[in-house]
Amino acid sequence: MCAAVADGEALIAAVAEHRPDVVVADIRMPPTHTDEGVRAALQLRKSHPATGVLVFSQYIETAYSAQLLESGAAGVGYLLKDRVANVAEFAAALERVAAGGTALDPEVVSQLFRASRRKGGLDSLTPRERQVLALMAEGRSNAGIAAELVVSGGAVEKHIASIFGKLGIPPDDSDNRRVLAVLRHLGS
Repeated sequence: MCAAVADGEALIAAVAEHRPDVVVADIRMPPTHTDEGVRAALQLRKSHPATGVLVFSQYIETAYSAQLLESGAAGVGYLLKDRVANVAEFAAALERVAAGGTALDPEVVSQLFRASRRKGGLDSLTPRERQVLALMAEGRSNAGIAAELVVSGGAVEKHIASIFGKLGIPPDDSDNRRVLAVLRHLGS
């Protein structure tokens, strides 16, 4: 049985109805494209522990990946879309998770390890990420940061995404992640 669903709620309903061996969820799903998929995956880990959950995303959300693994690594996967080299590799990871194994991208493991080692949270930031965060604290926009550091806007976005991941600041409609990151910077 194979099913495609439109959002996190539909994923949970489909699992309850069909009882699959494994599900694949992106972190960001409709309707808001923030964290619906990973929230659904976390709920599935609790309500359907026999169903393997493979998160397949272009983002590393350290806080969520840690939560996925809190109840054990059996039947859990977290792969990055841009690092899966071929279909056979993905299928093998999917089979491993369905059989109760684990499939974690090395970069996810690395980020989790760094997150677990950080003391004040800012310890894990690279010197460039600290520069970006300092410029964010000055109120600079991404374009302003890019101009100051003589880098592309895309590079700034990647640094900011990495800062959020390392500081464990997940997407949330009720919070501004830039402000939360700056507050951490100012509090250190």
